[in-house]
Amino acid sequence: MQTHASSQAMAAMEDSFASHSRSPMSETRVSVRGGIEGARSRDRVAEEVPVAMVYNGVSHAVMMASPCDLEDFALGFSLSEGILQRPDQLFSVEIKPGEDGIEVDMHIAGDCYARLREQRRNMAGRTGCGLCGTESLAHVVRTLERVAPQPLPSDNAVQDALKNLKKSQPLQLQTGATHGAAWCDSQGRIVRAREDVGRHNALDKLIGAHIRERGEQAFSNGFALISSRASFEMVQKSASVGIGNLVAVSAPTALAIREARKSGMNLIGFARPGRHVIYTSGDDTAQENP
Repeated sequence: MQTHASSQAMAAMEDSFASHSRSPMSETRVSVRGGIEGARSRDRVAEEVPVAMVYNGVSHAVMMASPCDLEDFALGFSLSEGILQRPDQLFSVEIKPGEDGIEVDMHIAGDCYARLREQRRNMAGRTGCGLCGTESLAHVVRTLERVAPQPLPSDNAVQDALKNLKKSQPLQLQTGATHGAAWCDSQGRIVRAREDVGRHNALDKLIGAHIRERGEQAFSNGFALISSRASFEMVQKSASVGIGNLVAVSAPTALAIREARKSGMNLIGFARPGRHVIYTSGDDTAQENP
């Protein structure tokens, strides 16, 4: 059983979800074993729904996602997947709930749509998977421009952000089933956070939300903190929008480390209370691959 979130976190979560017709969580009856034998109760569980990303009337990808912050998801996914180069190339977003899932209907610039059609990708993601349906191995690891050099976040900043991450995850506090992604300033203060059942989705939602609020230079000072492992997709998505510092609660993969070095990104993993591990730091491309 999960503990209840504080009343403050609950209020913030309700405000965030108020504009959507589907709740990101529901309740179910459960039977608890252990403790009070045979006790019956109710538990809050995270919703996971198919979300179709539709561009100029054509479905491009179906992701399994939490049904919240979908406008942020639309912009963040489009930028991190290279469909858009700039946020102003997304002209409109319409959220269309249906019986089988939700359509995120986007109108994008004509040159972006033409490029998208040439890619001939038709992804069918499980939980935030961004590779299913990629037609060739060459499309898996994209060539990215190097990010602008940024100083490593201080040890105190990483630890302060980590200490406060749970306070920015009301859905996780309620259900225990979602990932979080947060943007933190150079002092470790959490500026903005998003949640989703998929770790990629949570990061995309954060990217979209922060760029919508701060513009193309949204990630020029600070670091992204994610509650998951640092897979290479998380590095790719981060680098594609100029995130120079990525901090993960769990481990990075070897490919993630190599991609971080290529892009000039600072990559930190195993961020835990009192300890974290620096895997790449600035321009260390000369280091041997792990």
